[in-house]
Amino acid sequence: MASHSLSLASPRIYISTKSQLELGVKSKLFVFGSRGLRKSKTVSLSARAMGSSASSQKPDSTQEAGSADYKAISDEEWKKRLTGEQFYITRQKGTERAFTGEYWNTKTPGTYHCICCDTPLFESSTKFDSGTGWPSYYLPVGNNVKSKVDLSIIFMPRQEVLCAVCDAHLGHVFDDGPPPTGKRFCINSASLKLKPKP
Repeated sequence: MASHSLSLASPRIYISTKSQLELGVKSKLFVFGSRGLRKSKTVSLSARAMGSSASSQKPDSTQEAGSADYKAISDEEWKKRLTGEQFYITRQKGTERAFTGEYWNTKTPGTYHCICCDTPLFESSTKFDSGTGWPSYYLPVGNNVKSKVDLSIIFMPRQEVLCAVCDAHLGHVFDDGPPPTGKRFCINSASLKLKPKP
C-alpha cells in the first residue's frame, strides 16, 4: 500500500510514494499558501512504478521494418490488426498489470519487435530483471525507440517510450537501470513480439 505525505506549510512540498524500490524525481509546481498563489516550488517524488523519472532519448536514425506509412493507419484499421489488449496499450497508451504480461519473466534469446509494425526494438541480451513485473531493457535497437514527456499523471512527469516507426506506445523509460546506460526501458509485453534466435 502506498503512503503519501503532503506539506503545504513549508516552502517545499514533499510527496513520497513507497513500494518495492524508490527513486527520486523532481519537478516544478505552483503552490497555494495563505497569501494565494506563490511561485513554483520543487516537488520531490519517490516512486516505483511504470513511470517516475525523466530521461532524454532522441532518435537520429531508424531501422525500419518496412516502407509502409504506419502513422496514416486509422484506429479502425488498427483494431482489425491487433487484439483488444494490444490496441488499448499501443494505440491508446494503456498499461498492462504488472506480472501479467507474456514477456515479463521470459529469458528466451532473441529480438523483441514492435507488435504493430514489426520493427526490431530490443535484444534479449539487454533485458534484465527489474523486479517491476514488466519486461525491462537497458538499451534499444539502434534508434528504433523514441521518447517524449508524459504528463498524464499529476505530480509525476515521465518519459513515454514509442516505436520510432509507427508511434506505438511501448511503456516508459527511467534513469534507474543498470550499466552501461543506466536506463530502464519498462515495456508492456502486449506491445512486443519476440522472435527467438534460430
